[in-house]
Amino acid sequence: MALLLGVDTGGTYTDAVLLRDESVVVASAKSLTTKHDLGIGIGGAIEAVLKESGVDPSEVAMASLSTTLATNALVEGQGGRVALVYIGFKERDLDTHGLRDALKGDPALVIAGGHDHAGGQAEPLDIQALKRFLETHKDVSAFAVAAQFATRNPAHELQAAALISEVTGAPVSASHQLSAKLNGPKRAMTAVLNARLIGMIDGLIASAQGTLKRLGIDAPLMVVRGDGALIGADMARERPIETILSGPAASIVGARWLTGADHALVSDIGGTTTDIAVLRDGRPAIDPMGAQVGPYRTMVEAVAMRTHGLGGDSEVHFIGSGLRGGVTLGPRRVVPVSLVALDAPDVVHAALDAQMRAAVPGEYDGRFVRAVKGLRRDGLGAREEALLERIGGGVLPMGHALKNRIEAQALKRLVERGLVQIAALTPSDASHALGRVDVWDVEAAKKALCLMGRRRTGAGDRLAPEQDVMAQIVIDQLTHQTALALLETAFAEEAESFGLPPADLARHVLTQRGLQGHRGLLRIEVGLNLPIVGLGASAMSYYPAVGERLGCEAILPQHGGVANAIGAVVGRVTMRRQGTVTAPSEGRYRVHFETGPEDYADSAAALGALEDHLRAQALADAQGSGAEDIHIHATRDIKSVEAEAREVFIEAVITVEASGRPRIAA
Repeated sequence: MALLLGVDTGGTYTDAVLLRDESVVVASAKSLTTKHDLGIGIGGAIEAVLKESGVDPSEVAMASLSTTLATNALVEGQGGRVALVYIGFKERDLDTHGLRDALKGDPALVIAGGHDHAGGQAEPLDIQALKRFLETHKDVSAFAVAAQFATRNPAHELQAAALISEVTGAPVSASHQLSAKLNGPKRAMTAVLNARLIGMIDGLIASAQGTLKRLGIDAPLMVVRGDGALIGADMARERPIETILSGPAASIVGARWLTGADHALVSDIGGTTTDIAVLRDGRPAIDPMGAQVGPYRTMVEAVAMRTHGLGGDSEVHFIGSGLRGGVTLGPRRVVPVSLVALDAPDVVHAALDAQMRAAVPGEYDGRFVRAVKGLRRDGLGAREEALLERIGGGVLPMGHALKNRIEAQALKRLVERGLVQIAALTPSDASHALGRVDVWDVEAAKKALCLMGRRRTGAGDRLAPEQDVMAQIVIDQLTHQTALALLETAFAEEAESFGLPPADLARHVLTQRGLQGHRGLLRIEVGLNLPIVGLGASAMSYYPAVGERLGCEAILPQHGGVANAIGAVVGRVTMRRQGTVTAPSEGRYRVHFETGPEDYADSAAALGALEDHLRAQALADAQGSGAEDIHIHATRDIKSVEAEAREVFIEAVITVEASGRPRIAA
C-alpha cells in the first residue's frame, strides 16, 4: 500500500503527516517555520515524521504541499516589489478599483493599446512608452501585465510580456493566463498579486524539492490549489496566486476526511489567520466571485472562505479609551515574545526586566524587532536602509531600533516587504502563561503580560492586576473575536434573510444579548444551528469556549492540528479550462483562443473547435501535473435571444474539467 507524505507550511509551524493508502495516519509532526530558510522548517518536520514512523524515506510514493504563506502575505501586505503595465485603460482605474492600494507604492504604467469586446484592436500598443518605463525600473522583482479585453485577444499582453522578459529577464504575470473572464481591473489585480507572490512561492517549492532530495525521497511533489485540488509543482511556480487559500482549502478536505461531517462550519485557526468555510453535503462551496483575501478580490477559483486576521500569533493591542479599557487582536501576525526569547534569551529578558523596573509604561514595552535574512532589498529608501543596518542580524528591543517617530513609518514599510519581523505579546504567550502550552519561554510570556497589564485605562486603573488575569483577558478576547468571525460567516450564508451586512449583524446588540441568553420582558436566544469543526494546533485550547459561547457542538478531531497536511494528500488533481465564443455579426462565430480570435461560419463548428481545444489543454494540464485515470467533463453555457421568431446566438462559455488521482512513484 502507498505511503503518502503531506506537508503544510504555515506562518508559525510547518506540519508533516504520513498516510498509508489514504486510510490510516501513520505519524504526524511539527517544526517551526523558518522564513529565512524554509528548507530548515520543512526538513525538520519531515525528519521528525519519518523518525516517529520508522519508515524508510524510499517508501514514500508521493509528497504534497499546502501553504498559508501566500494567504498570509496578502493579508499582511507583504511580497516582492512589482510593477503593473496597464494597457488600454484609464489612469483613474488605479484608484477606482483599488489597484494603487494593492501596489503599495510600487510603480505602474498606463499606456495606449488594448482591444474591443470582439477582439479587434482598439489602439496600437505604445511600445516606446513601455521601453522607457523598463529602462528606469530594473529593480522590480516581477511584472504584471493587463490589457483591455485581453481574454478576447491577448496579442498586446503577449507583446508586452515578451519585451519585458527580453529587457529585464524578470518573470511576467499576464492577466489572460490567470483567468478567461472579462473585468480587466479585476484581472489586473489578480496579475499584480500573482507577480508579488512569485518569488515567495518559488522559494518555498524549491526548498521543499531540495529537502525531499536531501532526505532520499524520490517522489513527485504536488501542491494544493485554493479550491482544494492538486496541481504539479511547476504549474504552482508559474501561477502562485492559485495557492492563496491553499492551506485552508487543504484543511477543509482534511476536516471532511477526519470527521465525515456533511454539514458544519469548519474553522481553522493558525498563527496568522482564522479561515472559516461552510461544509454542505460533505463538500466546500467554490466562491463564485473569486477568492477574497484581506481587502483583495481576485479571479482565482477557490473555496468560499472568509479569512480573518486572527490567530494564535495575532498582535495584542491595548485599548486605552473608555473607563474600563481592554485589548483587541490582529490583524497583523507578530512573533510571540515567548518564541523570540528562545532565539535571544539574554537580550529579551534584559529588556523586559528593564521595562518592568521603569516607573511608567513605555510605548514600546514588550516589543522587539529582527531582520529576516536572505531577502532582496530592491527599492528601499535611505531611511529604510539605515534602519535595517541598525537592526543588524540579531534581536533588538524596538525602543532601541527606533530613534524617532518618523522611523516608525520606515519600520512599517520594512515589515510589509517581509524584511523585518516584529515580536510582541500574542494569545500564544497568554496560553503559555496559563499553562495550556509549554513549548517556548514561559517566563518571557509572563513578563510581557505584566507589562501589558500595568497600562492605565481611562479611569486611571491598571488594565490587569496580575499576569494570569491579563492572560485570561487576552484569551477571552480571542474567544469573542472568533465567535464574531463564525457569526459573520453564518449571517453571510443567509444574507438575503436579513437586511444588514454580516459584520454588523454579528456585532448587533440583539445578537450579543442573545448569545448571553437575555431574559427580561423579551427572551432573546442566538446561536449556531450546526456544529463547528475546530482545526489547528491551538484549537483544543480555544474552541471549547467558542462552542459554549455560540451554543453549538465543537468537534475537535484527533489529528486536527495537521488537518491541512492530511488534506494535502487526499485530494485530486483537477484542471479547468474556459473559453468563449461570440457573434460579432450575423453568420459569423468568433472563437477567442489564447493565440487570438478565429472566425467560423457555423456555430456548431465554432463550439466544437473550442471544446476540442479546451479538452486538449485540460488533459495536458492534468497529465503535466501528474494525474492518471483522468476523466473529462465539459459544460456549455449558451446565451441567445429570440428575435423575429427565430433564436439568435449571443455568446457561449465552455468550461472543461479534467480530474484524476495523482500518479504515485512505484
